[in-house]
Amino acid sequence: MSMTAIIAGQGGLPAQLVAALEARGDPFVVAELDGFPADLPGTSPIRFRIERLALLLDDLARRGVSRVAFAGAIRRPRLDPEIFDPRTATLVPRLLAAIGQGDDAVLREVIAIFEDDEFEVVGAETLAPDLVPGAGLLAGAPDAADGRDAARAAEIVAGLGALDLGQGAVVAQGLCLAVETLPGTDAMLGFVARHAAGLRPDPKGAKGVFYKAPKPGQDRRIDLPTLGPATVRAAAAAGLAGIAWEAGGVILLDRARMVDAAREAGLFLWARER
Repeated sequence: MSMTAIIAGQGGLPAQLVAALEARGDPFVVAELDGFPADLPGTSPIRFRIERLALLLDDLARRGVSRVAFAGAIRRPRLDPEIFDPRTATLVPRLLAAIGQGDDAVLREVIAIFEDDEFEVVGAETLAPDLVPGAGLLAGAPDAADGRDAARAAEIVAGLGALDLGQGAVVAQGLCLAVETLPGTDAMLGFVARHAAGLRPDPKGAKGVFYKAPKPGQDRRIDLPTLGPATVRAAAAAGLAGIAWEAGGVILLDRARMVDAAREAGLFLWARER
């Protein structure tokens, strides 16, 4: 049986993948970037630094790892040029060139580095298919105005993604109230919550939709957008009608709690076909 390595960042996704592997009895190891500990009680993660990435690759190979999944948020660490090992130093030009092209390029280069060492890089849905739902409604039901707002938001998110910006937008009554940028989803929805009353043209019209989707052309094995119960609460606080996302392109963290929270708040949850 193949061994899986979870390269774990922060957030709830690493724990979901660990639970899925444990439930099937699949062997795995966890590796975490120094300074970005994953909250995974009961595991003993391998801690590594980017400056010694080649040593991590060698360690994973010795342990019998054949496939790798990246899960969770990691900010760019500050690098110490004095501690690069010789083989990792040879990778620096590749990484620097990718950094100059944006986050998507960095992620693609990281995948390529692992694949060069003959690891299979897989997405979260490979390990836990239930985390990425197909098309359909999970709670509530959007009306025609919500459908139009979701379609407009999808167009906006596609445009943002092409520029390597955010993966989400809020649209109400056909107007874009906010887009997701570096501060993230919570900051965007918080802005809408604070300013919603003055943003919607018709106070009695459509409340608005938060839409999320991967970037166009994104390698979906890494950095898929995620939604969770906290997102539902933030959307409710922003006074929105519901949350829509690209079917098959977004990870749901704790789907049952998301559905319960949406039903309690009167929001719809919609995995929307592209």
